[in-house]
Amino acid sequence: MGMDYYNILKVNRNASDDDLKKAYKRLARIWHPDKNPDNKTEAEAKFKRISEAYDVLSDPQKRQIYDLYGEEALKSGQVPPPPHSSSSSSSRAFHHHRHNPPPSFRFNPRDADDIYAEFFGPDDAAASASASASSRRDAFFRTSNAFGGGGARKAAAVENTLPCSLEELYKGVKKKMKISRNVFDAFGKSRNVEEILTIEIKPGWKKGTKITFPEKGNQEPGVIPADLIFVVDEKPHALYRRDGNDLVINQEITLLEALTGKTLDLITLDGRSLMIPLTDIVKPGAEVVVSNEGMPISKEPGRKGNLRIKLDVKYPSRLTAEQKSDLRRVLGGIS
Repeated sequence: MGMDYYNILKVNRNASDDDLKKAYKRLARIWHPDKNPDNKTEAEAKFKRISEAYDVLSDPQKRQIYDLYGEEALKSGQVPPPPHSSSSSSSRAFHHHRHNPPPSFRFNPRDADDIYAEFFGPDDAAASASASASSRRDAFFRTSNAFGGGGARKAAAVENTLPCSLEELYKGVKKKMKISRNVFDAFGKSRNVEEILTIEIKPGWKKGTKITFPEKGNQEPGVIPADLIFVVDEKPHALYRRDGNDLVINQEITLLEALTGKTLDLITLDGRSLMIPLTDIVKPGAEVVVSNEGMPISKEPGRKGNLRIKLDVKYPSRLTAEQKSDLRRVLGGIS
């Protein structure tokens, strides 16, 4: 018999997202290993079970497979084929659920500390306890390195690309990255630790911006750990293109609109609707500039670049004889 995730979290089978969050918060606080120094092993096992239960039940796809087929199917990825008759409501729900799992569903359990940090943040007592322990350990290594031959060399920095969408660079975002590295304890024994780093992307940051976490690389005896550097990269956007602090967008209008006017309705990167009336006659290749609707300028809060709208006029591919004579009548006197 597998684990009963509902029972572990002490919630009923139709628990809402909110019920799950409340249950997880209450139990994770009680059973976090750092808060149970006297029975750490038992606490660790319970804490992992609570995290696993929350991970499965808070994810619609995992929860559905678990409800229908149990823990075995969830973890092995062997989901039995749905029955032919879709009379039973559960198999129908399974068929039409938008998270319908492919036959080769892969169960990727999330890390327990990762989930904990998402709820309580890195400032929680447990996290700060381990942070102070890690700073003590670093201090120990710096002094022991200093005595062991003086002037320990520092390992070369490790760079990682950090892809961000244009929306994230426009609004700013906090990204959590899980890193795993080798450290040494006071007895010189190596072990692997996982840690969650919070990277704060400020509005308007450009591609190539570097965020450095000092000495977060692997440790080796006699060597100062490498700095860990994240380099911002910009993912292409469907509509907007960034040009320095400006945003550029292409818009196609008809010949009629070019001559008689039109109001453009654009959605900004933070989801606002922007109405731009075109009142003048638009010549092919014209560019409309809307000031202060470009990218935020990170060094000057409150200021933004321009939005540049490149207009392309779509000419009709053919006109009937009647349309031509109408146009001659109307446009004949215009030079």
